[in-house]
Amino acid sequence: MTTTHSAETTNARLVVENLGKSYGSGANAKEIIGDLTFSVNAGEMVCIVGPSGVGKTTLLKCLAGLHPNTKGAIYIDGKQVSGPPKEMALVFQDYSRSLMPWFTVEKNIKLPLRHLKLSKAEIASRVEEALAAVGLSHAAKQHPWQLSGGMQQRVAIARALAYRPEILIMDEPFASVDAQTRFELEDLCLKIRDDFGMTILLVTHDIDEAVYLSDRIVAIGNKPATVLEVMDVQLPEPRDQITTRALPEFSELRSHTLELIRKAQA
Repeated sequence: MTTTHSAETTNARLVVENLGKSYGSGANAKEIIGDLTFSVNAGEMVCIVGPSGVGKTTLLKCLAGLHPNTKGAIYIDGKQVSGPPKEMALVFQDYSRSLMPWFTVEKNIKLPLRHLKLSKAEIASRVEEALAAVGLSHAAKQHPWQLSGGMQQRVAIARALAYRPEILIMDEPFASVDAQTRFELEDLCLKIRDDFGMTILLVTHDIDEAVYLSDRIVAIGNKPATVLEVMDVQLPEPRDQITTRALPEFSELRSHTLELIRKAQA
């Protein structure tokens, strides 16, 4: 059921190699990430799980080039990351703060396109396609405050899609919505991966979500953070919220992952 992989993967789009991150210097330095090595293959959905405070968000900030890593390296298609990669887009947990309430949905989606050399027709086409992909074609002229939480997160996802990244990074993207909406957004995430051929790395505290979504799960733990195990998820495709979660393999992998994280906490 579980297989440990090295970062040396021929199909790897994103490679994290002996990554470490500390804040401060000298005697006051605080090491958050000790040594992380894993990879994400092209077109793959990988979920990172671990206890609160282990450094998952710090890891994403390093991957996105927002924080410099203290040691090790990050590579995209063999090229070392030294700043925000143009191939990558991020979707954050707090959609209410990432959307501009004074802009319409349409204008919010256009924001990351401002610095691209695109015609007005191309921008309009991208916005229309992104809205259709997340099921919000009818909401283009509305403002975020007129939408439910789940719809606002769909807008945030649509904004990332309009940018057309090769790699999509998501930080607890469904944590602030109700359970039913969360299931709908999880299925949307799988649809986006399949329809757009994106490589997706998602951080979540929800182990069930990680098992449901993933091709592989990277479990991290300890302080400073290290990789506990990288697990293959070999559940049947396409996945279904009821059928997939009822499979014995789902329960087995969920229990195994939970045990890993609890042992690391202890």
